Order: sequence, then C-alpha cells, then structure tokens
Amino acid sequence: MKIFLLFVALFFHTQAFAQDSVAEIAVGEAGVDKDKFVVDEPELKSLSGEQKALAVEFIDILRNDFSFYRHKFNNVDYSDKGKESYTKPDLVKWKESGISYFVATQVSSSWTRLEAKVRAWSVITGKEIYSETFRLESKNIRHQTHHIADGIYRAVTGKPSIFNSKIVFVSDRATFGKDTVKELYLMDFDGNRVEKLTNFHSVVISPTVAPDNSKIMFSLIATHKDVSRTQLRITKNIDLKMYDLKSRSFSTVSDKPGINSGAIFSANGKVIYLTLSFSGNADIYEMDLGSGSMKKVTSHYADDVDPSITRDGSLMAFLSNRAGRANIYTMDPTQTEKDVKRISFVGQFNATPRFSPDGKEIVFSSWVDNGFDLYRIGADGNHLSRLTKDFGSNEEPVYSPDSEFIVFTSKRILSRTKAVQDIYIMNRDGEILGQLTQDFGRCFSPQWTNVLK
Repeated sequence: MKIFLLFVALFFHTQAFAQDSVAEIAVGEAGVDKDKFVVDEPELKSLSGEQKALAVEFIDILRNDFSFYRHKFNNVDYSDKGKESYTKPDLVKWKESGISYFVATQVSSSWTRLEAKVRAWSVITGKEIYSETFRLESKNIRHQTHHIADGIYRAVTGKPSIFNSKIVFVSDRATFGKDTVKELYLMDFDGNRVEKLTNFHSVVISPTVAPDNSKIMFSLIATHKDVSRTQLRITKNIDLKMYDLKSRSFSTVSDKPGINSGAIFSANGKVIYLTLSFSGNADIYEMDLGSGSMKKVTSHYADDVDPSITRDGSLMAFLSNRAGRANIYTMDPTQTEKDVKRISFVGQFNATPRFSPDGKEIVFSSWVDNGFDLYRIGADGNHLSRLTKDFGSNEEPVYSPDSEFIVFTSKRILSRTKAVQDIYIMNRDGEILGQLTQDFGRCFSPQWTNVLK
C-alpha cells in the first residue's frame, strides 16, 4: 500500500524528527460578563403521565441546548416552577433577581395531541422577543426543540446558533475481525440521533460537507479489478467519492492512481480542492466539479496535503514537509505557488489545519510531549494559543459554523492493548464542554454541517 504510506508519511514519522524545544504557551482562557438566562419549568395543562414526561423532556433538551453556550449565558436555576410564568409573566420580579432573559412554556393536551407554546422576554428591556406555538411530537421532539432553541438564540443575539447543525464523522465500530472497517456517520450537534450513511465494508477517510449541506465528499480505500490478457488484477486505491444526501446516492469524483483525498469545497460548492499523487508526489489541485478540469495549486518536490480555504477563496492553508517535517503553510490559491508562507513553528510536526468561518484564525493539532494537542493561530501566523493540555491526545479540530465551538477527537490509553477515541466539543477558548460519542468505536474526522441563514 505505497500510496497509503505516502498519505500518512507527513504525520507519523515521529522518530525521524529531532527533539525540538517547545515554548510553553498557556491554555487560552477568557473572562466575560454573562447574562443570566432562565428556562422555566413548563405550565402543564391537563396532561397524562406520558404527556407530562414528554413536556419535561422538551424542557430538558431546551436547557441542554443553551448549556453549550455557557461562555455567553449563565443558565441559572431560578424558577417560577411553571406557575403561570407563561400566562402572567412577572418581569419586575425577574429584573430584581438580575435575570436578563426568561423563557416560559405552556404544554396542554387537546384530544390526542400536545400543544406547546413558548415565549421569551428580554427582562432588561421588558419586551417579548420570541413566541412560538407548535404540536409537540415524541418522534420529532429533538428536531422541534433544536428549532425552538435556535429561534430564541437568534432573538437574543441576532445570530444563528449551532442547534440545527449536525456533525459528520467516521467510526470503526463496524470492524469485525482483523480487517479495519471505517464507515461514515451523521449525528446531531449534541451527539444524539446517530445515523449510518455508508456501508462499504472498507475504510472511509476525511469527510467534508458542501456549503449548502446537500452533499458529503469523502475518500475511500477502494478495490479495483482489472482484467488484462485474461488475468485478473486486484489493486487498492484512495478514491474520492461524493454522497448526495437527498437522493442517497454515491458517485466517484476522482479515482486517479494514488491519493485522491483531503478534498474541500469552495464557498459556491462548484469547485473543490484536493490532494492528488498521480504525478509522483502529493500536490494540491483545484477541480471544477462540472467540467472536471483541473489546475495545480501547489507544485513542489515536497508533499503538500490537507488544504483548508477561506470562504472568499483568498487564502489557503495546507500541510507540507518542505522544511523536513509537516508544518502549516498559507498561500494565495488563485495561482500556482503564489505567496507561500510557513506559519507554524510549534511542536515536532503539525496536522489538520482548519480555518475559522471568518478566515481570521486557524485551529490545528501539533505533536508535543509525546502526544497531539490543539492550538489556535491567526491566519497571518501571529497570536498562537494553546487550547488543550493534559487531556489525552487531541486531533482533527474544526470550528463550528458560528465560530463559537470546536469539535475534535481525543484518544485515551486505557491499557497496553486498549485505547478509546471519541469526539469532544469545546468552546473556542479551550473550555471542554463534553463528550459527544461514547462506546461507538474509535471515532475520527468530525465535520460540521453548515447552518443555513
């Protein structure tokens, strides 16, 4: 598997690197004033046992959604215990308690259906800022609640939240026997409602989501069968595939000999950037999805892989061993090898650089102290911050669509023969918020879907 070894060569030849002295960089912390935010107990009108349980579940999900934004809101326990807080809001009392935003709900039974009503107030201004009435259904409760939570968040901040987003990831939980199997999965931003998307019984690598959430690109270690002079020849190749989420169909984007991987979409979704090695070493190419035409973005005797690009297409980050080991470089991708600049100088080598949605920052992993840790750096190479320390080996970070969060994988050694690797979420300043996967095999390569405006 020469091509596969080429693909991973930049990341795992740790023994070949000299021991660099690593500057101690403090893990980022930020202190901000937080608004007191209350989601009250619901007013319950003539509910049965199961209906009451569903109403309570609705509130639990709503509160849990806002707990992710604990760096913005102080989710306090103050409660009117559902005693007419929906029908008779007491703004004066709430204001005296220092509450900034108050959410009240009412759930009532009408025949066999549950009707839920939601109201939210800005206590400081004394104005109602959100209201919604909908039918509460057990089969759609998480989808419904995330939608409500996003509406409240937008009313409070004027911006979209992560609540309607999902996370694409890879897991090896389908492995049976000695041959590793990695398939593609999709889950809610909070780790719930996991759905399996592929069933190749092979190894899926490096998924990425189209800007309009309609498609997912990924690489696959594919088996090719060729018949030449009546002889069957079986080879393996890293092919680039596309999955259409609407039609649930697959197509091949590129299957050139060697690596077809690390692909990302441009902002309009019509152009992709990917790593190809058919010419010998690994270089980054631009490909038009409509015509299939390509042009080289990098052209160097070193291996260039794993591109990330800003939304306006003006700056690309990528990994290259031009300096002898994998470091992060930036360049103008509109021309081949234009304005190439090395920006990372931390650790023995680096991996998976990913731009923030506004293009101002890059989050990446770096091999430090016999493990990976996460760092954040300005797109110009300044303002380096360390995000993780003493939290396992941490890799594959990626920003949420609103730039407020980072999902990543963290590996923990349990024994000489057993390790776990799960997906975690932190806020952008490095505060670990929780574990999104558990007992789901080893998990890799999380990618956010994009929040639609």
